[in-house]
Amino acid sequence: MTTAKHWTRGTKLNLERALKIGDELGGHIVAGHADGIATIVKRDNLPDMARFELRTTRELARFIAAKGSVTLDGVSLTVNTVQDVVFSVLIIPHTLNVTTLGGWRAGTEVNLEVDLMARYAARLAEMK
Repeated sequence: MTTAKHWTRGTKLNLERALKIGDELGGHIVAGHADGIATIVKRDNLPDMARFELRTTRELARFIAAKGSVTLDGVSLTVNTVQDVVFSVLIIPHTLNVTTLGGWRAGTEVNLEVDLMARYAARLAEMK
C-alpha cells in the first residue's frame, strides 16, 4: 500500500542516489521500500523547524521508536516522540525547502518505510 494512487503527471517525488560499495554511510539505512502509509495528524510551525505528528497502523507502529529512524516519502528522518500509533518528527528549514515535506498538511498521506534494524530485531524475537 503506497500513496502512488494519488500521483498524477507532475507529482513531485523525493529521490536520492543509492550508495555505492565503499561510500561512507553517514545516516540511516534506507532500502527504498514503502512498508505502508502514515497520515499527517498535525503540523506545528515552530521558529526554526516544523513538527509533524503522524498516525500509522499498529502493525507498522511496533517498529517505530523514539530516536529511531523512519523514511517518509523517501526522506530519512529521526523519530522525535512515539505514543501508541502516533509519532512525531522535527524537520529543519533546509529539508522543508529541498524536499516535498514543505507542502505537507494535516490529512496528507505519506509513504512510510520503517527502520530496517527494528524489522530484523522483531524477526529475531519471533524466532525464539
